[in-house]
Amino acid sequence: MPKEEEDTCESLLRSKLEASLQRISFLEMENEQLRRENALLRAQDAARRSMPRKKTQAFVGSISSSQEKQMYQTGTDDGLQCENSISRTEFFGTSVAARTRSPRVPNPPPSPKSSSPTAKPSKEAGLPPPPPPPPLPLPLSSSRSGCRAIKAVRRVPEVLELYRSLTRKEGKSDTRAGSLGVPAAASAREMIGEIENRSAYLLAIKSDVETQAEFISFLTREVENAAHGDISEVEAFVKWLDDELSYLVDERAVLKHFPKWPEQKADAMREAAVGYRELKNLEGELFSFRDDKRQPTSVALKRMQALQDKLERSVHNIERVRESASKRYRDLKIPWQWMLDSGIIAQLKLGSMKLAKEYMNRVVTAVKLDAFSDDEEVTLQGVRFAYRVHQFIGGFDEECKHAFQELRKAACDC
Repeated sequence: MPKEEEDTCESLLRSKLEASLQRISFLEMENEQLRRENALLRAQDAARRSMPRKKTQAFVGSISSSQEKQMYQTGTDDGLQCENSISRTEFFGTSVAARTRSPRVPNPPPSPKSSSPTAKPSKEAGLPPPPPPPPLPLPLSSSRSGCRAIKAVRRVPEVLELYRSLTRKEGKSDTRAGSLGVPAAASAREMIGEIENRSAYLLAIKSDVETQAEFISFLTREVENAAHGDISEVEAFVKWLDDELSYLVDERAVLKHFPKWPEQKADAMREAAVGYRELKNLEGELFSFRDDKRQPTSVALKRMQALQDKLERSVHNIERVRESASKRYRDLKIPWQWMLDSGIIAQLKLGSMKLAKEYMNRVVTAVKLDAFSDDEEVTLQGVRFAYRVHQFIGGFDEECKHAFQELRKAACDC
């Protein structure tokens, strides 16, 4: 009997040991499965972050389906490999389908205001189409008014004499502090994310190249045939073009696959539109400027100096590139007359003269009210600003000359 009990106990222990070994094997298999599932979820999550918000639902569906399939596994290595291959196939198939977009239907370009409708030639007549109308000149009202005002400007030698006498006495040179823009440093995190998502990015570009060929051909014809008579029409056309191109994943990366794209003309039109809009915004800022008497004199003078700095910088930039840019614009059928001195630059110089008058009046008022402990320094500051604007414009009109005479009297009394 004791021997039989020992055999029974031994067999029982052996069966428990085999059960434990099977349990350990099952747990190792389950651990390997969870490790694979974790790696798959990380890959899907990285791909999902690179997709737009609209495509997120497709990735969530593929993730949930792969999880459900892996929950009902057979417990063997063959079953695990089969399920993982199915989930990977469904995942990549869903992501490629999500990237494929339908061809873009472009909106019509803005119609030129200055162009008159021309009759289309009929096939029976066989006549060639009439040539496009030449570019229209600038509006006569603004250009003539600007020219008349500029012609009324005369040089005032007293400005130079007073400036030189005061600066010689002071022994200081007229210096202005310039501001340099600091380029923003690229974020390291964004660069790493871009490298991780590069595969999805390249697939999206390839999809746009394949599906948007007709759309880009339409935009190519519109840019090549664009011949506007006024720079404001170029502004509207560039806004329409940028809105259409924003549909692409990456404008530059997609368009470089289309050798017929007129990149030079499109960039020149953007350049002209941006330069003109900057001058127009500056013109509006100049003529809407009002000297707030409630502000301290030092604050008001700094505001005027900053506006004059901005004005001179913009005008000098246009004058520096005017010769080369105007020739390029003429060759590409882009309006260029707005860059001449008789155009918007004349209006800007008139605004600068208005600014100088406000500046000198503010200095004279401060000196009369004895608002500063050192009136001579404030007067010298006003003379410097008057001299600067006088040289920039080429003279003063009668109102500005009268304001300078008041400033001269204040300087002599100090």
